[in-house]
Amino acid sequence: MRKWLLSILILTLAVVLMACGSDDNEESSNEEEAASGDSKWEEIQEEGELVVGTSGTLYPASFYPEDSDELTGYDVEIMKEIADRLDLEISFEEYGVDGLLSAIDSGRVDVVANDMEVTNSRDESFDFSEPYKHSYATMIVREDDLSGIETLEDIEGKVHGGGATTVFAQIAEHYGAEIESYGNVTNDVYLRDVENGRTDLIINDYYLQSLALQALPELEVTQHPDLQFHPSDSAIVMGEGEEELKEKMDETLNEMREDGTLTELSEEFFGGKDASQEPEEDVEEIEGLDL
Repeated sequence: MRKWLLSILILTLAVVLMACGSDDNEESSNEEEAASGDSKWEEIQEEGELVVGTSGTLYPASFYPEDSDELTGYDVEIMKEIADRLDLEISFEEYGVDGLLSAIDSGRVDVVANDMEVTNSRDESFDFSEPYKHSYATMIVREDDLSGIETLEDIEGKVHGGGATTVFAQIAEHYGAEIESYGNVTNDVYLRDVENGRTDLIINDYYLQSLALQALPELEVTQHPDLQFHPSDSAIVMGEGEEELKEKMDETLNEMREDGTLTELSEEFFGGKDASQEPEEDVEEIEGLDL
């Protein structure tokens, strides 16, 4: 009886030790993998390709020209130039704005370039390159009555059209607007909905809105003449802690800034304006909104 009990105790102890040993080995293995595992930059180098997430519907950052199946735009051409200078092939994966960051998390893309604004909340989960675009927000409203909006406070109770997770939607909600969310649609859909009254306003980037209006002059909508607010920087987004990848992106962007490539691309896509430089306009900061 005593021998039987002793055997059971020894067997039980062995199982416990085996289990503990297994956990320790697994943790040790995971730690070793984390320490010695390939970084995203090493993975990109090994594949020889940079996979970029973008929308393909955001003129002039990422879009298809009429009668063309060739993706282009300010952000797209910047990424093509970066890949070329880093001796990499490049491919683009298209997602709606609300799905771009999750595409980084899932590993479907290496980086995102889609006029993505640097914010405090995004910076908690992702890393950003140095900015390649400096701008601010304006709003598109109906031409005849400015959608009844004279100040930012007048947004309360109005309907804002745009992606639900964008900074611009957060600004609209901050002032009490209702959000009408869209999928991955083109600019004319947003603008026509303001014109026909389905929505009242679209808060978005100054440069993007200026060019969208130029492209669709027949629509009876306009940029609000008196409201310039929320200065912003746009940059390449990548996974958190990818220091080597960030270093490569920053080095290449700085080269492109110094040799005039960023200015040249900006002037090409933003009607002769240099969005790679800080704006000179007096732009209102929004208080009480942590972005």
